[in-house]
Amino acid sequence: MTVSADRRMIEVSGTEALWLLEGSAQGRLVYVQRDLAVVRPAAHVMEYGRLIVRTPVQAAAVPGRALLTYQADEIRSPAGTGWTVSAHGPADVISDPDEAAHYRRTLPGWAHGPHDTLLRLHPQQVYGFRLARTVTEAGR
Repeated sequence: MTVSADRRMIEVSGTEALWLLEGSAQGRLVYVQRDLAVVRPAAHVMEYGRLIVRTPVQAAAVPGRALLTYQADEIRSPAGTGWTVSAHGPADVISDPDEAAHYRRTLPGWAHGPHDTLLRLHPQQVYGFRLARTVTEAGR
């Protein structure tokens, strides 16, 4: 008798997806520039229903109220179990100096200077999946 394991993706509710996102600190910002998808590492925190993101992107690359996607996950190797969450919605650059100073102290950055941008993403769509394994018996 052999035992095989299959990987499965189990969709979670929007509430659970937000809970998973709140429990993590890093992810990836996805935006479109010159008709190409650009992916950048980012740190984040959820506050008052908004996702605050610090990422190495020039602020000019993110026009006012641009639609952005933020993705975070936790995948355990070699089992391939864990979760993945994506949040999508309009975002704006945090320009208030006091608010920006607070988040620069709170969130770690990858680059400093013109490529260090703070964004406030207003999630309109949040979806996620738990990654699991199903064990089945073969040869019965």
